[in-house]
Amino acid sequence: MSQGTLLKNIISKNGLAHVMAAHSPLSARLVEEAGFDGIWASGFELSALYGLPDVSLVSMREHLEMVRAMAEQSSLPIIADVDTGFGNAINVIHAVKQYEHAGAAAVVIEDKTFPKVTSLLADGRQELLRVEEFQGKLRAAIATRSDPNFLIIARTEALIAGLGEKEALDRAAAYEAAGADLIVVHSKQKTPDEVESFVRAWNGKDGIVVIPTAYPQMNEARIKDLGKISVVIYGNHAVRASVTAMKDVFARILKDRGIHNVDKDIVSVEEIFRLQKMDQVKANEKEFLA
Repeated sequence: MSQGTLLKNIISKNGLAHVMAAHSPLSARLVEEAGFDGIWASGFELSALYGLPDVSLVSMREHLEMVRAMAEQSSLPIIADVDTGFGNAINVIHAVKQYEHAGAAAVVIEDKTFPKVTSLLADGRQELLRVEEFQGKLRAAIATRSDPNFLIIARTEALIAGLGEKEALDRAAAYEAAGADLIVVHSKQKTPDEVESFVRAWNGKDGIVVIPTAYPQMNEARIKDLGKISVVIYGNHAVRASVTAMKDVFARILKDRGIHNVDKDIVSVEEIFRLQKMDQVKANEKEFLA
């Protein structure tokens, strides 16, 4: 079974797929152990891992290698955040070939111009492509995939750009007409109202994907009440949790002038060994190095 088929089956069976962001093979493995349905290979999180702003500075090759590494360490379907597709339709063709080959289940392509600026930045530059040009990107992606179940997910940033609900709905309808499998609608409003209004007004056949980073009140109960949402992505909580934990532990070590207090509150070295599958190394050494 292909990863795209697996993701589609999860959505069909559960009605809603819960997808958690990851930025490394280790975080991908933790996502799977926690019980999520899929992994969001987040461009924002990988940019943060490199200490870079999320403004198209991380290359396709860097992001692709991380997706490949995560796919090797987790059986969950991976939705790859490829931003604008790394350029025009020609770049998208190359990207789709590479991400499908790397083991992703889907790619999300957004309708911003390249290079992009991260969506939630206050007063950030948010420029959108012409609808017809973005439709061309989507058609190129669909024509390129070898597995018809490899999902091409279109993301409209019309609400992020302040263009209003009608523009967002019109763009979503155009992207569905171009063949997109799912539609991401994104918002930076602090409440779910804007997205909920969009979902209620949406009369297309494609399922909707939401990323409720800015409006955390949109929980599973509210999502299911709307009835049209297929995927919820928790878009940057892995890297934010990591930063929270590291800042706390580092500060405590300096305050205590040692690790004697904090050591009991963090995972053991043995737990890291488990995540690294050191038991398999020991078993292989016993069998093959004797």
